Amino acid sequence: MAGTETSEVLVVQKAIPAGTPASELGGSVAMKPLPKSTLTEGTVTDLAALGTKVTAVSLVPGEQLLSSRMVDADAFLGPSRVAVPDGMQEISIKLPIDRVVGGKITAGDTVGIFISLPEGSSATQSAGTQLTFHKVLVTAAQFSNGSAAQPDTAQGDKSEGAMGSSNSNQSDGTYLITVARTSVDATRLVYAVEFGKIYLSKEPAEATEGNTVVVDKTRVFR
Repeated sequence: MAGTETSEVLVVQKAIPAGTPASELGGSVAMKPLPKSTLTEGTVTDLAALGTKVTAVSLVPGEQLLSSRMVDADAFLGPSRVAVPDGMQEISIKLPIDRVVGGKITAGDTVGIFISLPEGSSATQSAGTQLTFHKVLVTAAQFSNGSAAQPDTAQGDKSEGAMGSSNSNQSDGTYLITVARTSVDATRLVYAVEFGKIYLSKEPAEATEGNTVVVDKTRVFR
């Protein structure tokens, strides 16, 4: 990284289960220099600053340790749910498996939300698709029958919410994905559900966002 401006932040070195106290993270994280352009808001440089908080979700090697993924111990809701950030509200979207990354989305993930709207009544209102929201926090992922969806559970596991369990077999093949958004964004999502279509991508903190434009038939083959 010669010539690149960097900052040292804590990076996960070993898998960390949800609910792990900050005081026990020392052996699973390490300070690493990263280009400032790749740093995510809320990176942690001192474990002591986290106090008595615990990990809200499972953390994987290579990801930056973020304060947004830590919650007060009494607010930890378990591996199938995460706390709603202050100032946001939850809203659930019902989607088929092909629109939720093959069912590989779980609570604590961040997703990109693509919205497609049909052609409008005006000649200038053509049908289009846009990656409208970036890195949206998923607070819960459920099968349509309400049971927790935990697709990363090892095959053969018949615990509640595991893929292939009796609970998922009672589902109609769709998922209820609950996300945390502001009231304004929640309203936009409801409109998209009512009058258009939605796809979700798995968009981790390290994913490049770039500039998103509305893609219509004139842009597909560019």
